[in-house]
Amino acid sequence: MPGLKLIEEFLNTVDERTFRRHGENHVARDQLSSPQALSDWLEAHDLGSQPADLAAATTLRTALRQSLLGGSESKNGAVLADYPLRLAPGDAGELRLASDSGRPWLDAIVETVAAGAATGDWKRIKLCGAEDCRWAFYDTSRSGRGRWCSMEVCGNRHKTRTYRERRSASGGPDLGSVDADERA
Repeated sequence: MPGLKLIEEFLNTVDERTFRRHGENHVARDQLSSPQALSDWLEAHDLGSQPADLAAATTLRTALRQSLLGGSESKNGAVLADYPLRLAPGDAGELRLASDSGRPWLDAIVETVAAGAATGDWKRIKLCGAEDCRWAFYDTSRSGRGRWCSMEVCGNRHKTRTYRERRSASGGPDLGSVDADERA
């Protein structure tokens, strides 16, 4: 999982969360808003300080996020096909998966995803099941069937909403006019 932490953080450079919590709207944002922002992110994650290709980074990030949603559109497959892998000797004589895009930082991300896919750990990287969240997280549940980035936030909001819908359908008492998203 240590390498996949990098991928989780890369995927979360785009924050799509739009829900309300404690009365405040969460504002969606993209950390990779400029080539300099990407260079700063890469340097902060020890991926070098070379010139960064913002378009390549956001295209790869989007394709990886789509793959987590089960997006198997041909466009997504075509984007991922742009990152071929080969076997290369490692430092200790072992074999490793290697990418050679000419951008070492991009190769490091692609190689980490490939290694995670090869070991089966990639299936533990997920996007939150809440439509208004989609935060990437590493599923640590025993069964590997976790749905929420945070049970305390997104899981609770979902369960509260479901409970209210059941109560409303059964003619139960009104639980107030506060939206379930605001209570969580």
